[in-house]
Amino acid sequence: MEPIFVSGHRNPDTDSIVAAMAYAALQNALGNREYMAVRLGPVNDETQAALDRFHFEAPAHISNVRTQVRDLEYDTPPVLSAELTINAAWSVFEKDTALSSLPVADENGMLEGVITRGDIASYDMDTLRQQRIDDVPIFNVLAALEGNVVNTPSHPVDTLSGNIVISLPRTHAEHFGITPGCIAFVGNQPDAFREALEQHASCVILCQAEYTQEHRALNPDLLIIYTPLDAYRAARMLHLSLSISRILSHGKLVTFQLDDYVDDVRNRVLENRFHSYPILDHHGHVVGSLSRYHLLNPRRKKVVLVDHNEMSQSVPGLDQAEIIAVIDHHRLADVQTINPVYMRNEPVGSTNTIIGTMFQEKGLVPPRNMAALMATAIVSDTVSFKSPTCTSKDVAMAERLARIGGVDLEEIGRSIFTASSSDDKSPKELLFTDYKDFHIAGYNIGIGQVTCMDSGQILGRKEELLDLMRLSAKEKDLDMMLLMITDVLKEGTALLYVGDGDIIRQAFNVEADDGETFLPHVVSRKKQVVPALSLLWG
Repeated sequence: MEPIFVSGHRNPDTDSIVAAMAYAALQNALGNREYMAVRLGPVNDETQAALDRFHFEAPAHISNVRTQVRDLEYDTPPVLSAELTINAAWSVFEKDTALSSLPVADENGMLEGVITRGDIASYDMDTLRQQRIDDVPIFNVLAALEGNVVNTPSHPVDTLSGNIVISLPRTHAEHFGITPGCIAFVGNQPDAFREALEQHASCVILCQAEYTQEHRALNPDLLIIYTPLDAYRAARMLHLSLSISRILSHGKLVTFQLDDYVDDVRNRVLENRFHSYPILDHHGHVVGSLSRYHLLNPRRKKVVLVDHNEMSQSVPGLDQAEIIAVIDHHRLADVQTINPVYMRNEPVGSTNTIIGTMFQEKGLVPPRNMAALMATAIVSDTVSFKSPTCTSKDVAMAERLARIGGVDLEEIGRSIFTASSSDDKSPKELLFTDYKDFHIAGYNIGIGQVTCMDSGQILGRKEELLDLMRLSAKEKDLDMMLLMITDVLKEGTALLYVGDGDIIRQAFNVEADDGETFLPHVVSRKKQVVPALSLLWG
């Protein structure tokens, strides 16, 4: 069964990562085993410290949810061995009239080519002009002729080569038309048999004729094969005893991988006119076959969005996926769905508060370590309950989860906010680890946030942070870029900004100079900073 991805937003914070894990755990506990937590970006130091503390692995990383070949209802036709006879290959086509082509693999299972009905028909017509075979294994010959070797030549052969001659009386000069090295098809014709020996044919095939004492008395030292088929049919079957590797076309072979994106596949299919295209796994083995009609209605990946509902913050390719649920505590944004979905959006400080409530409503107690991790996520997203987004419901749920997990909320707060501002972080990590783009009234603005116990430590790197912000704002074509350095102890935010300082002064009613200001009692990006700018810009 295909997984249902549970995904937080890009540049995930602790609440986003843990919400994905907790919601997947809830659904799995309810018997929906296909739910799988994933992440869209690297795990920051704060989140990693929490995961390590409670013995969890980070969710798997995905880069997009674009529809891939593996999502299609592609065909799984037989994969023929390159050594299979042409006749046997035709039998496969006869059993399934819907098949127009079949993949052919070598002895190692690697794709060697594709054979079509047309390839076999074309070869069959060519044999009317080309009355010769070369190096056909005796095993294939005996199978095709339903025959057996009736003598023991002094020099056994494993393959058969030569012109094919059906021995019929002709003019006196040509007699039976048998030539040196030919493969002679004879019936109950002692004279023809004798001539084959005299002309040193490579093989005599007795068609519906016994190998008599008279034949044995001639002591033939060439290969004698008996077949119950008449001469005409036996000759045709001999042609069809070649392996299909002999007639595979050596032109351009178009294949696709399971991980190829359908958008790219569609373009390549439009450039070609093949009936079908082999699908290979990462080892190069054939797993199926794709035709044009498979691209008409592809199966979409299924996704649950947690801690966001905005396209710019979600997984790339979301427009090609099927959203089945949204669990969030942010404003409603621009995510659109094809069908009605389960939607739960509550004005609380953490998505994990909502998911904790869902555990409670289902009568399920989260496992001890999961409960501790969820409590940590609530403390993180509410800035130890100091954020204006924090509600009494957040506090009550965090305390309940902490009791189940056996952890102290104050100690957790000190631990995670110290980890998020360690000295070994680069300016890029500080700016972009928890970063979001916003589009407000025609303005493009990027806002990063770092929550710490000592903002002075990070402000000591102010100039290199501002240099990076100027460069990034130019590259991303932003009107303004902000970095919130939220100090838990000071209960406020040191704000670094690149852009028009008058906007900062008017929006927050503070003095702003040299790219820096302090916003007392401001700790929330979504509840305080973004609304203030939205109000200013109308």
